[in-house]
Parts: sequence; structure tokens; C-alpha cells
Amino acid sequence: MGEVVEDAQKNPNVSILTTEQQEKLRQFKIQTRINNETYLRAHPEVDEIIGDFLRHLLVKKPSDIREFAADHFSSLSDPSNSVSKERNGQQ
Repeated sequence: MGEVVEDAQKNPNVSILTTEQQEKLRQFKIQTRINNETYLRAHPEVDEIIGDFLRHLLVKKPSDIREFAADHFSSLSDPSNSVSKERNGQQ
């Protein structure tokens, strides 16, 4: 049974939904996009944080991206870390 749930999550078949369910799903997706856009416009620092991460990722090209991401984002709260210093123009 777990396989069925995983398969449905990977390959959702919208055609098995009723017309009413499809419309509700469509409206939900639209509202979710609007909410996400509103949040991102209210928090421009998200773009800066993600852009900073991508720049460092592409410069360093680590073999373990998950570990690199964990180190990168955990370093944001540590002002003595080199990533934070680079962001502030220090070296």
C-alpha cells in the first residue's frame, strides 16, 4: 500500500478527480502561487539568501551538495564564519 501512495505523489493522475475536485485543486494551486508570491515580495532577503547560496555552490562545486547546503545555511547565524564575512565585504 505504501507503494501506491508514493506512486500517487510522484505521478498524480488528475483525471481520476471529479470536475469539482479538479476545480478546487486548480483554485488551491492558484491561491498557493499568489500567497507564495506575496510572501516573496514582502521578504526580498529570500532572493539574496538563495542567490548567495547558488553563487557559493557553483564556485565551490561540492560533491556532497546536501552537506554543503547544511554548512552554508547553518553558517548564516554565525557572524565569525567566512560566508557571513564575505557577504559583508570582509575577508
